[in-house]
Amino acid sequence: MKRRDFLFMAPAILGSLAITNEVRKPPITMFFEDDGIVPNSKHPLLVYKKAFKKRNEAGALWLENRFLTNDWSNSWRNGIFDFQHYHSIAHEVLGIYSGEAEVLLGGEQGEKVIVEAGDIIIIPAGVGHKNLGSHNLGVVGAYPEGMPVDIVRCKPNDLPGTDKNIAEVPNPKTDPLDGSSGSLLKLWNY
Repeated sequence: MKRRDFLFMAPAILGSLAITNEVRKPPITMFFEDDGIVPNSKHPLLVYKKAFKKRNEAGALWLENRFLTNDWSNSWRNGIFDFQHYHSIAHEVLGIYSGEAEVLLGGEQGEKVIVEAGDIIIIPAGVGHKNLGSHNLGVVGAYPEGMPVDIVRCKPNDLPGTDKNIAEVPNPKTDPLDGSSGSLLKLWNY
């Protein structure tokens, strides 16, 4: 290759390398104990802050494609429910493509977290979550291998049945963001 040709092509080559070698901070890990109403999980909830750059429709499409590529499907677009709930038959990923929200994680005695466009939350089966207030919130949600999902509204008589369901939920084979090299596989200890 001639020097002139290389200099012409260098920005495109270097730009593509920067995208593929993107450095991402490790996720924040959060553990929550069973509070008698919300069972929570032995696995940590993971919060990736500023995990992706695209926003709005482009961000939603990016999330749907990224999750699908990593075998997290059965996706939807909406927000986060404003009542405490958890899922007993599937783990869930939430990618925030617009706006922001204050989310209560881990049940009514859990922890408040601000999530904003660019963040991704991986919620293990059994971990409570609730939207406390949001502005222009846009979320893509998905489930490992397109698993079906339930919505448990955190009533005291739910636990005997949901505990059994949660124990039977298989670990995901991939991280929804980074596939087989993702943090989920390391942090969930398998």
